[in-house]
Amino acid sequence: MLLYITRRLAQFIVVLALGSVAIWSIILLIPGSPAVAMVGLDATPAELAAAEKAMGLDRPLWVQYAAWLERTLQLDLGRSLVNGVPVGEQLAQRIPASFQLAAFTMLVSLLAAFPMGIVAALRPRSAAGVAVGMFQAVTLAVPTFWVGILLMLLFSIEYRLLPSISRYVPLFQDPLGALRNTALPALSLAFYFSSVLSRFVTASLREVLAQDYLRMARAKGVPEGRVIWRHALRNALLPIVTIVGLQIGQLLGGAIVVEAVFSYPGLGRLLYSAVVGRDYPVVQGAILFAMLAFLTINLLVDILYARLDPRITLQ
Repeated sequence: MLLYITRRLAQFIVVLALGSVAIWSIILLIPGSPAVAMVGLDATPAELAAAEKAMGLDRPLWVQYAAWLERTLQLDLGRSLVNGVPVGEQLAQRIPASFQLAAFTMLVSLLAAFPMGIVAALRPRSAAGVAVGMFQAVTLAVPTFWVGILLMLLFSIEYRLLPSISRYVPLFQDPLGALRNTALPALSLAFYFSSVLSRFVTASLREVLAQDYLRMARAKGVPEGRVIWRHALRNALLPIVTIVGLQIGQLLGGAIVVEAVFSYPGLGRLLYSAVVGRDYPVVQGAILFAMLAFLTINLLVDILYARLDPRITLQ
């Protein structure tokens, strides 16, 4: 087990290092010079040269990367080119909102995915199984922002039950306010994520149900409910753990479009605003956090998976 964790940590460090190079390279891939975005198109050559010197763009590339990496390791992500606020401060304000949205979305997705997946696996030709298949096909095909707009029209415009512009209200400060403001963006995302999860639940459960040990359990007279809930579903959960981890990482990376639709003050909206405003330090900081969150969650999922299935540690 220790060797397995050590290998995963080594892979984590290597991927993080390569990812940091890619994130830093954003500033080289943009059209023109980043200094132009700071001083404007009407700047004189002298002003442009002074801005490039202030940003360190006149130094060799490896020196620029080393300086950026050193500052990043010290949690200094620079300042916004738009408002001058430190990037770390902006991330600290938005990350709790993204965590809360991800938690609500995943809770709703899991509560919907398991019943749908189990029904589709056990009764695929029943009316409920056909309805689940149709729901999955529709929700996977319809963009999440369109679902969000429809939910907004129904619950905000038509019935005036939920706000159309979602604020971040901490859950432990005001549970009802947090639920009201997070409900619509979480439901918009959960329509898609619950369909993805339910399909994996169905596939995993069908694979387990075909195993010989379950046939033996039925032949020995074990009640069908016990076969499903205690043996089949328990073993079918193993692959789903990985999928849940990937989706949580994706959500923490920022649900950019949905957050923009509802004006939800999460990491996705911050990243969207930074891209539109060509605020490169904020773009770098937001993507760096998204990558770090995604890699960390996947590392934890790998370790959890190894705990649930000791055979993994032999690979």
